[in-house]
Order: sequence, then structure tokens, then C-alpha cells
Amino acid sequence: MDQSGVTLERMRSFVRVVERGSLSAVAREHGVGQSTVTRHVADLERALGVTLLNRTTRRLTLTDEGRRYHAEARTILRLVDEATDGVREAGRGLTGRVRISCTAALGVRYVCGLLFAIQDRHPGLVVDLSLSDARIDLVQEAVDVAIRLGPLADSTMQVRALGRSRRLLVASRDYLAARGRPERPDDLTRHAAIRMSNVAGSDGLALRGPDGTTVAVPVGGGLLVDHGLAAREALARGRGFAATHVWLVDDLLQDGTVEPILPDFALEPVPLSLLVVPGRTRIRRVRMLVDALAGAMATVPGLERE
Repeated sequence: MDQSGVTLERMRSFVRVVERGSLSAVAREHGVGQSTVTRHVADLERALGVTLLNRTTRRLTLTDEGRRYHAEARTILRLVDEATDGVREAGRGLTGRVRISCTAALGVRYVCGLLFAIQDRHPGLVVDLSLSDARIDLVQEAVDVAIRLGPLADSTMQVRALGRSRRLLVASRDYLAARGRPERPDDLTRHAAIRMSNVAGSDGLALRGPDGTTVAVPVGGGLLVDHGLAAREALARGRGFAATHVWLVDDLLQDGTVEPILPDFALEPVPLSLLVVPGRTRIRRVRMLVDALAGAMATVPGLERE
């Protein structure tokens, strides 16, 4: 084995190719040509004297040697990152990059501002923020931390419960003036609902009444959107009513643009969680950012601590 050929750069390229399952995806991620990533893997195999990846035109698969080496290489790279961060960050505040994924509308409305405040305290911290409602694979996408709304499937991620996001039924003052105010849950069937096309079951509402019983109400309308900010805009423009998170419309509620409807009937709140890739909290900047974010999220309107 040629140990001089086993470099951290080549090892990182190999590990990311395994995690992404694509040479081209890693090349785009690193801002280099695909030939560079291909050469890194080939040079590493040559230095080790074994084949790590079986390549076909359709897919990449690990050999037995590649599977063992991938597990060891990930551990080595994590230890290198931790050692480097420990030296670099000692006494100098937080430095380095943290990749965060966040539910889109919440990210725009509140999380961006919270992250800006953290960066003001730690100018050396580089935040790479991805806003998406898709449930991405954090390891595959090289994300350190994710903020997610909704129930979580079984996962190997470390989970930190942030609370439950309270929801309301709301409509604009103009819409209610034109269409009338619903007095009972059944009245909603005659109104236009603004529905989320990417949320299962958005064609119905489960409303808990003052006596504790739950009423199921089918809803419909001519507008479906796949982004919370689009639903917010539709509400403000009087396109219909919606079941919405308080943090999405708190300012519109304060200035009277939108108003609660059926206040005696409650919607089930939605869990809000912070997910961390196992092992990443050993890195000081990730651990401290997670703690800072968890504390700051308490300021989000409508978030009920558990």
C-alpha cells in the first residue's frame, strides 16, 4: 500500500460518493469537474491496492473492501474535523461551516432572523441554510441540523423536541365581509379553503369542540399551494380561509388583515423538532448552534413548549 496516496481529500471524495451515490453530484457539491472526483477515487484505490467501488453506467456499488473502508474512513474524517475544530475554535468563538435544513416558510419568517443574530455574535460562523419542506436524507445531503414540522418517522437522527406549533382557522376581513362568517363547522363546506397540496389530508379538518369531541369536516376550494408563504399571501388577499400556524400569520392577526374564525373549535398542534446527524454534536460549532437555536425558537409565536 502506498500510504502517501491516502490523502484526506481523496478519502472525503470517496465517502461523499458513497453517501450521494453519484460522482456528478459530489462534483457539483465541491464545485469541481466530475473527472476530478473520479480521479480522487481511482487514486485512493490505487494507493490502497483494492477496488472500493464497482462502477457501471447505471449505478455505483461498494465492494466488501469498500464497505469496510467507508465505515473506517467516516470515523477518521469525523475525528479530524473534531480535532481541527477544537484547535481553531478555542477562545475565538464559533468558526467554520454548519449546514442547516429548515421547513421553508418557518425558515423565511423566523429562523433566518435567529441565525443572523447568532452570526452577529460569532462572525466566523458560516451558515449554509437550505429551505425545503421535503424530508431529505441528512447524511446523503451533508446536512448537520434540520428543523422539521410534523410527526417524525423512525430515524437514526438525534431528535430534540422544540415544542408544538399551535394552529388556527383564519380568514381575511375582506373575505368574511364578502362571504359571511362561518358559525358552525359545517358552514366551512360552503366556503373556499386554501389547501396545501403537499400535506396529506388537507381536504378535511378535524376540529375539537368545546365539549372535547372531534368533528371531521370536508373542505374544498379552487386553490391548492405547496408553500406556506403562498398560503399566507392567498389569505391576505381574501382568497379563502385556511388552517394555519400562528407564526405564519401573527403580524396579519395583529394588524387585523386576517381574523380567527370558529374560535371555540381547536386544531391539533403540530410537533416541531430539531434533528442532528449522530456524532455532529461532538463538533463544538454544531453543538453550540443547536443549543442556541433551541433556546431562540422559544420566541416563535404560537410555539407551545412540551
